[in-house]
Amino acid sequence: QVLLVESGGGLVQAGGSLRLSCAGSGRTFSGYDMGWFRQAPGKEREFIAAIRWSDGSTMYKDGVKGRFTISRDNAKNTLYLQMSSLKPEDTAVYYCAARTFATGTGRSRYEYDYWGQGTQVTVSS
Repeated sequence: QVLLVESGGGLVQAGGSLRLSCAGSGRTFSGYDMGWFRQAPGKEREFIAAIRWSDGSTMYKDGVKGRFTISRDNAKNTLYLQMSSLKPEDTAVYYCAARTFATGTGRSRYEYDYWGQGTQVTVSS
């Protein structure tokens, strides 16, 4: 069992930056691929970024490439999402997630076994 808790959300103006953190407890982060998703009101939860345990490789949703950076500190059991050049359309609840098995694309929410409670990010225009 992995317990995930996000933090770092808030209100920011367009063009600004935020860094989200996801602290894990219970079982160690080691061995889990990790991801960030977001869900805006009335919309499906969508993939943002993921990072593999095996080699640290990363992947991103096209609309956030170059603006968002996912990273992890396994020693601290913490996942990060550095977000810059934020846009109003980035407004959503952001969730971190962990998946036990490194199968599939890593982009589907259904591949992830553990979820945090979410943190709200609001970008004003």
